[in-house]
Order: sequence, then structure tokens, then C-alpha cells
Amino acid sequence: MRPVNLIPPDERGSDRSAMRTGAFSYVLIAALALGLLGIIALAFTSKQVSDRQSEVTELQAQEQQATAKANSLQAFANFRAVQEQRSSTVTSLAQSRFDWQRVINELARVVPSNVWLVQMAGTASSTVTLSDGPDISLRDSVQGPALELVGCAPSQDAVAGLVSSLEEIDGVTRVGVQQSQKPETSGGTSGEASATSASAEETTTECRTRNFITQFQIVVAFDSVPTPAGATSAPSVPSSLAATAPALASGSTATSTGG
Repeated sequence: MRPVNLIPPDERGSDRSAMRTGAFSYVLIAALALGLLGIIALAFTSKQVSDRQSEVTELQAQEQQATAKANSLQAFANFRAVQEQRSSTVTSLAQSRFDWQRVINELARVVPSNVWLVQMAGTASSTVTLSDGPDISLRDSVQGPALELVGCAPSQDAVAGLVSSLEEIDGVTRVGVQQSQKPETSGGTSGEASATSASAEETTTECRTRNFITQFQIVVAFDSVPTPAGATSAPSVPSSLAATAPALASGSTATSTGG
């Protein structure tokens, strides 16, 4: 038996329209799925942003605490910096200071008994000048500390022995002899006459009381010792002490004694 469709033709639905209705539902479902994924992604992104903002807020709070703590400790840091600066200054001054006491002590030990000094000056730099000190031009060639010695010895050999002894002082780099000579004689009595006329003065550097006595001018150099800072001017001695005490200032020393 053959089946017969009793539905009018104009009201019959085709398979093609049924297929279009099914595809639309799929598209709708896909759109809803995409929307749901977008909402989930937006919610997840919003949560991440919120977490990052919370982390930034926490870090800012920690920074403020660290800054406050650092500010409270700034006074100690400043004190430490001042302490280090003062320590560095003291160390620098100690390293640049020239130990005249040690040099004079060693000088007193090495000078032979048959040699005597009538004038002595110690200066830390060649730019320092002393009004009552020796005027030895050889001192200008020594930029660092140096001793200037004027005195007498019974012979040239004694002067050579003095030079050898001065080289034994710790720190001495060279010893220069500016002059070493006997007095000019005339008739064999000028030496005694010169000494007699000089004795009338309060202070004199003439120590050649006999014709055989040799007067010397020597410069003892300490080239390896750095020049102390500020030792560029002559030392100052109060007027009340100038007549009784040697000049000692700015790393310099000067003495003068009669023959």
C-alpha cells in the first residue's frame, strides 16, 4: 500500500527549512558560549587587576615603612660619615707630619764630639724662610723637609766624618755641603782678631777662632718625606719668647748659638 500525505501543499514544511532552523540554533548556542567565555575572561582579568592593585598598595605601604625607618636612622648615618671624615683627616695629618723631635734626637747622637754647631734650622718646605736662620742656597734644591747646619770642625777630615754621620740619620736621602773652608789669614793673626771682634755681638756664626778650624754649611735632605700641608709660611714666635726660645712652628725649627 502506498502512503499518501494528506497535508495541503502550501502548509507542508520542506527539509531545507528544517535544516536552516537547526543551523540557526547552533549559531545561537555558539554565540552564547562565546559570550560566556568573554564574561569569564573579563571576570578573571578583573580579578588579576584587583590582585595587582592590592600588591601595589602593599608594596607602597612597605616602601613608606622602609623610608620612615631609614629617616629615623639618618642621624646615625650622618654621625658615621662625620666620624670617618675626621678619622681620615687625622690620619692624613699624622702621615704628613714631620717628626722633628726624632730627627733632632738622632742628630745629637751622630754629631762627633770634635764638631760644634753655631746655627741650625729645620724647615718642612723650601718655601719656608726664617729671618734668623741660615742662608744656604743649596736648600732651594730640596723641596721636602731639610736641616740647615752651620758649624765648625778642627779639619776637613772632621767635616767629612760629620757628613758620613749625618747620612746615618733615619730618613736622610742626601747630605749636601755648601761650604767647608778655613779662615783667610793675614800674618797669622786675622783669625783671632775676627773672633775677638765678633765676640762683642750677642750672636755670631763665626766659630773659626784658630787658623786651622774649618767652618761648614751643610744641608741634610729628607726628600722621601711628603711635605706637610700648610707648611708654606715662616713659623711665628711670640715676641715674649723670641729672645729665649727657638722658633718652632708649622713643622719648622731654628736655633742659633754663639761661638
